[in-house]
Amino acid sequence: MHRVGVTAIALSLVTGLGGFAAATAAPGHHVYPSKQQVNEARHRAADAADDVAGIKAQLVQADLDAQAAATTAEQAAERYNGARWALQQARRDARVAERHSRIASSDARHQKHAYAATVVASYEMGPSLSPISALQSSDGLNDVVDSMSTLQNAQNAMDQVYDSYSASSTLAGVASDQADTARATAADLAAKARSARDAATSAAAAAQQASQDIAARKNHLIHRLAALQHTSVSLAQKRQAGIEQAAREAAQRAAEKKARQEAAEKAREQAQQQAQQSQSPDPSPSPSSDPTPDPSGPTGAPPSADPPAPASGVARAIAFARSQIGDPYVWGAAGPSAWDCSGLTMGAWRAGGISLPHYSVAQYSQSTPISMSSLRPGDLVFWGSSSSPSSIYHVALYVGNGMIIQAPRTGRDVEEVSMYYWITPNFFARP
Repeated sequence: MHRVGVTAIALSLVTGLGGFAAATAAPGHHVYPSKQQVNEARHRAADAADDVAGIKAQLVQADLDAQAAATTAEQAAERYNGARWALQQARRDARVAERHSRIASSDARHQKHAYAATVVASYEMGPSLSPISALQSSDGLNDVVDSMSTLQNAQNAMDQVYDSYSASSTLAGVASDQADTARATAADLAAKARSARDAATSAAAAAQQASQDIAARKNHLIHRLAALQHTSVSLAQKRQAGIEQAAREAAQRAAEKKARQEAAEKAREQAQQQAQQSQSPDPSPSPSSDPTPDPSGPTGAPPSADPPAPASGVARAIAFARSQIGDPYVWGAAGPSAWDCSGLTMGAWRAGGISLPHYSVAQYSQSTPISMSSLRPGDLVFWGSSSSPSSIYHVALYVGNGMIIQAPRTGRDVEEVSMYYWITPNFFARP
């Protein structure tokens, strides 16, 4: 607080002390507060000013704590979605491995029966196909040669049947081992999915409890603020809500400005590269106006006029997402009346004719990475905690003009907001 404000509070306190003294003094005498009383009043005013600043700082920190708890809960929820997705893949692989094992085992049994039949037939025909029998029953050298040839052919056929049986038995063993490994992997991932589910449950409960505790803390702080500023609690609440809204809008404008600056810088770099290539004698083709972005961290701002969506599926995806506005966020949910972030984008694009997994990291990896400046309605925007796509923990549907539809977090319903409402997303992709 400025010195003038401190002095004003001090004077008001002094006036109060003076009034009290005058009321108790003998008639006809003027009594003024002592120098010590004035100093004490000034100290109390300064302490009150410090308390006001401290309370405002605590209110800001309370909001940051709430956001941090919500982010932690969402990261845990997406880890659970990732564990479920990995388990689904493992179970599918296990089913395929088991099917191959059954086929290989059936073929091995068939080859075993064929070999057994060949052995029996060879045993039964053995006396007539033996070399001694061939010599004894032959009418000449030609008959001996023919008999010996028949004997060799029979032996070759038997060897081939045995080789087939041996190979099929080996394949059956390999397929059985693969099936066992796939089942073990699925069982391990099932355990990890249960652990991730429990962690997500705990994180969601912690975020909910933190939200309630922070709301109570803010209410207490606002009551203290109202008392220190000599105003009503209702007015202090309205003032604090206005301050927080102004701060959010300022942060949003700053994020938009930064994105525009980055886009302009990127455009200048591209123009310089094009100019250099046009002056170069190397007849290499000029770069595309929409180059393939670096998927590790695309930057830029969405175009001021979004290009038209190329397919009716986009319109269906956006219409579906809009129809869910107001539905609650529930981690792990994918409709029909509750959603988490990747569940909503999966449902929206399912309505648009494209299948996406219920996992934000996999949605990014199964889509085409683009830059922010290339965004058009229907694209996906992602938030990650680092420059690696594996750190993605939130996804929303871009609907044009810098707006997104998202299932934000526990305690907030599906909404359409500016994509700068929070922190700027750092990954972008086109399904």
